[in-house]
Amino acid sequence: MSTAYNKPAIPTEADAKLSQESSRILASLIKLTQQKKQLKVVEEDGSEQTVEIPATAFHLLVDILSQMAQGNAVTLIPIHAELTTQEAAKILNVSRPFVVKLIESGELPCRRVGRHRRVYFKDVMKYKQQIDSQRMQVLDELVAQAQELNMGYE
Repeated sequence: MSTAYNKPAIPTEADAKLSQESSRILASLIKLTQQKKQLKVVEEDGSEQTVEIPATAFHLLVDILSQMAQGNAVTLIPIHAELTTQEAAKILNVSRPFVVKLIESGELPCRRVGRHRRVYFKDVMKYKQQIDSQRMQVLDELVAQAQELNMGYE
């Protein structure tokens, strides 16, 4: 199994089409009360094998296929993964120097490996959620202000 989280799977057009059909079928099989799912894998030579997976992994599989169906690249990152400042910058859609400033200001925790900084994926996502939440709050305030001022937005 690959743990190279920095190498996204980029779907081809054929992959996207197959993913669309597969995600639709699998999504119809999701039942929230089940703890596990059994999948039957049938090889081209006709051999079969049944595998049992956690329901959360099944949901993740459906999500991955849905993203691939839309032509989106997909990658898995373990929550405990350590990222370089460049990888964190890519996730946050900012520059690497901006991430370094976040670290130096204490907004984003890091650990040092020699002279290099490493940040945990979970910390990057926590920061991203905080920023996204703040942005939505500001947008809501702007909308409310525009409505109070009768600026024609409805």
